[in-house]
Amino acid sequence: MSRSGLFRDIAFFTSAADESGLPPSKMEVAFAGRSNAGKSSAINALAQRHRLAFVSKTPGRTRQINFFSLGGERFLVDLPGYGYAKVPRGMRNEWEHLISGYLQLRPQLRGLIVIMDIRHPMKDLDRQLLAWFEGTGRPAHVLLAKADKLGRQPAMEQLRSTEKIVAADFPGVSVQLFSAQSRIGVDEAEAVLNRWYAPT
Repeated sequence: MSRSGLFRDIAFFTSAADESGLPPSKMEVAFAGRSNAGKSSAINALAQRHRLAFVSKTPGRTRQINFFSLGGERFLVDLPGYGYAKVPRGMRNEWEHLISGYLQLRPQLRGLIVIMDIRHPMKDLDRQLLAWFEGTGRPAHVLLAKADKLGRQPAMEQLRSTEKIVAADFPGVSVQLFSAQSRIGVDEAEAVLNRWYAPT
């Protein structure tokens, strides 16, 4: 399968452990999600690369903000996974500070993709993430990942339920089904990204 135009030249660029390590850029879209929600698999599926973003069996492995270049000073940004209980509290606090600061203050950020396991969406930390981002006025889009783990009817019911919650608490945030394994929703998610990365 040939890669699409947006991801044709995607490549790892750099990692940043704090604000001083963030690279100069023209535009970015960030990916965030609870540890083990399927964030790395979603990035790999969209880029049509097997190991572009490392898929770890140990949640909480990613501890830095990872930047993937799309060319033309455009970046896909992989934020550290959040909510993994075995990570020490001090480290979790550092991650939260880094993520919230990036989401709220990074002027190049065009939008946020939030990956949630369809079987466990809209947990407290997911809400916190959306609340951090809400004040920026930028768009957010939720991928209900691992949709292949449910039958079509339960998946659609979960989609409708999540849409109602989001509409009530975070107006303007969009939601879709997604599966890296079966490629459900890949084209839909890519269309969102193409809009966000479009020149203004």
